[in-house]
Amino acid sequence: MIDEPDVAGNEERIDVAISQREFAEQVVRQLVDAGYTALWAGGCVRDLLVGREPKDYDVATSARPEQVREVFGKRRTLSVGESFGVIVVLGPKSAGQVEVATFRTDGNYLDGRRPESVVFSSPEEDAQRRDFTINGMFYDPLTKEVMDFVGGEKDLAAGILRAIGHPQARMEEDKLRMLRAVRFAASFEFELDEATAAAVRSMADQISVVSAERIAQELRRMLVDRHRSRAIELCHDVGLLLRIIPELAVVTSDRECWDRLRRGLASLDAPDFALTFAFVLDSVIGEGHQSGAADPGLAAIVGRRLKLSNQEIDAAVWLLKHRRALDKAADLPLSRLKRILANKLAADLIALIRARATAAGIEAGDADFCEQYLESTDQDVLDPSPLISGDDLIKAGFRPGPKFKEVLDRIRDAQLDLEISSADEAMKLAARLDAEEE
Repeated sequence: MIDEPDVAGNEERIDVAISQREFAEQVVRQLVDAGYTALWAGGCVRDLLVGREPKDYDVATSARPEQVREVFGKRRTLSVGESFGVIVVLGPKSAGQVEVATFRTDGNYLDGRRPESVVFSSPEEDAQRRDFTINGMFYDPLTKEVMDFVGGEKDLAAGILRAIGHPQARMEEDKLRMLRAVRFAASFEFELDEATAAAVRSMADQISVVSAERIAQELRRMLVDRHRSRAIELCHDVGLLLRIIPELAVVTSDRECWDRLRRGLASLDAPDFALTFAFVLDSVIGEGHQSGAADPGLAAIVGRRLKLSNQEIDAAVWLLKHRRALDKAADLPLSRLKRILANKLAADLIALIRARATAAGIEAGDADFCEQYLESTDQDVLDPSPLISGDDLIKAGFRPGPKFKEVLDRIRDAQLDLEISSADEAMKLAARLDAEEE
């Protein structure tokens, strides 16, 4: 049973401040009023049935693409996949947009991703082309009825992730479905249907035909989800993990290291992808398993292969480079401690250090100390404005040269160590340092 909000009736102009759910209902209502069948479809139905708030709503309809555009008008629609029967209907800012797709059956999948052709069809036929039973249901928000032609409700109740029809055929159509099977099973805490799991295992080597970008997107979703440890375990069980990150072979072959990786992943609290990616690779390099790759450079090697963003790669490289930088944090010079904790990735670094400790079964004293230090230290103490700049030194007659940056760095360290606190003291220190060099 799906809980329904109290939603106003049909609005010819969809331009008031409404939620996406209300907007998606209005889209259905306008299509029905125009004489077409229209239903919510796919993931939003699944999420509503298990009590989750859908991230977005998709509508399936008997209306053809050109008819959808006639109903909502050209100004309120985008033709993003008209040859596949998909039109985007634009709503107000509060509601976003809704994809409207014509019921269809798919032709052959020649590229392992998209069908070469589609034939517009009925809801029953449309359901058969979808990936998993829990994603193959429809819901009528007007009559409050679930339409299930594939046994999705039964599998939801039983906690089973099952491919629709013949599992191998579904995976052949789009090889990325192998990773999606893992992600859905993990995030919903479901078991993989035996036939579905067997199909993935038999085809795991074919994941290489999927673009790196699409694989990375599935990894992002798996590794930021709170069930990330289960996801990576399932990914390994069905033979996909080492196809994607072969460097992890040294970890999966060592039971103790493998257990540490899963334990540490489970301990992370709402991490971003760069942090979880860094932690996964730390399991390789943290135990001296680096297979010829320089420690933090492994993140760049794997990240580039997966075509991650530069921002993600840079963050992971920095985290791995500094993963031991806060060892015995309480004994570090203030200048060293402050420089690290002033970095925008400091919170992620502390989380990485805590996860490493949890994985190893030891106290996270360094992480505790750093968190407490950050909480008790004002920003202008942690990262104060520099007392002087290079321009100040030049104006005072200092000659730029190889040691120029070193002098500025030592002045900065003295400031962070609370040894000096004024521009005058900084200039005097600069003069002493300059004299030492002569």
